[in-house]
Amino acid sequence: MSSVLSSFVTLFIGLAGGIAVGGGVIALYIVLDVIPRLAQVTKSYNKVHWYEGAMVGGSFIGTIADFWNWKLSGPWLASGFIGLLNGVFIGMLAAALTEVLNVLPILAKRLRMQNDLVGLLMAMVCGKVAGSFFEWFIYRK
Repeated sequence: MSSVLSSFVTLFIGLAGGIAVGGGVIALYIVLDVIPRLAQVTKSYNKVHWYEGAMVGGSFIGTIADFWNWKLSGPWLASGFIGLLNGVFIGMLAAALTEVLNVLPILAKRLRMQNDLVGLLMAMVCGKVAGSFFEWFIYRK
């Protein structure tokens, strides 16, 4: 009986944790206005339900793939395309967070770099790219 109870407790804790994390991610997307902003920029307001479905479906498939440790093999070009899509998503999320919080103007003002804002942006982008390359090619080996 104790193993059945233990299984139910584990199931409950896992489900509760998943709901908490999923709720937090959705709250972040709502606060950042990712989907409405994407519809506004692309002028495709009638496709908002597709965007929402893609985000929920992608999150679900990504969770399943991570949970069961799925591995995909294919040509390097396909991997590059998937990496590009991941980079676009992360870039959009970072841009939305930056836009909502007005991080860059505040940072530039505090560092007295108002005239060098483009250089600050390029340093941030190059640092992110360098860190990603380090993880992909050196750290994961």
